Amino acid sequence: MSLLISILRFLASTIATAIIAVVAFVTLPFNRNEKLYHRIGRFWSRLLLRICGVRVELHGAEHCAHGASVIYAANHASMLDIPVVIASVPDDIRLVYKKELEKIPVFGWGLRYGSYIGIDRGRGSEARRSLEEAVDKIRRGASVLLFVEGTRTSDGRLQPFKRGAFNLAARSGVPVIPLTINGTYALVPKHSLRIRPGTVHLHFDPPITVENAENDRETETRLMERVRIAMESHYVVQED
Repeated sequence: MSLLISILRFLASTIATAIIAVVAFVTLPFNRNEKLYHRIGRFWSRLLLRICGVRVELHGAEHCAHGASVIYAANHASMLDIPVVIASVPDDIRLVYKKELEKIPVFGWGLRYGSYIGIDRGRGSEARRSLEEAVDKIRRGASVLLFVEGTRTSDGRLQPFKRGAFNLAARSGVPVIPLTINGTYALVPKHSLRIRPGTVHLHFDPPITVENAENDRETETRLMERVRIAMESHYVVQED
């Protein structure tokens, strides 16, 4: 019975995502100041959490930015991480996503033409240009979400951090808020379509001020170490 319910949740989530992606794409011409796009994204996220039977508890939410530009540096454990963060963080967050996702029909179009920030993870002029565009958006007031592990954990443990996220943070020069996500791996593990109901905990640490906005490895390394220490203080190894 639990497997059947999980399948029904997955189908309902897929249908809801497809419908709302079409709505988001159609309303893009009316997306003044990106407010409408964020509202649609939050509605989609909260709907998915309701379908999946997921509750979210916030810890340290007073550290969240309110009108200021920050980078939320988070771990990545599950497909649920994105709707959990969008639905729950009291801030209009832009996702930083890999540009390959733009090839997905409808969903990818919403990413490309919406308020989110695409990064070309290859090499050469296109990659450098996409990085400069991301830095410029952040400096102009966009708060963004970066998954510092680069991909979802495969075993429920905190993975090594990727340098790219901290390069972007150091270059933009805005404060970084470590965001630890606990609970999503057990609900929807990587390589699994089974969806379990449950509670997710989000832990926010105080903002970390970037010492200088220079693109140097030492600044990135110090920032990475401070985020890692903060995240490890809250992180709970998750079991499937």
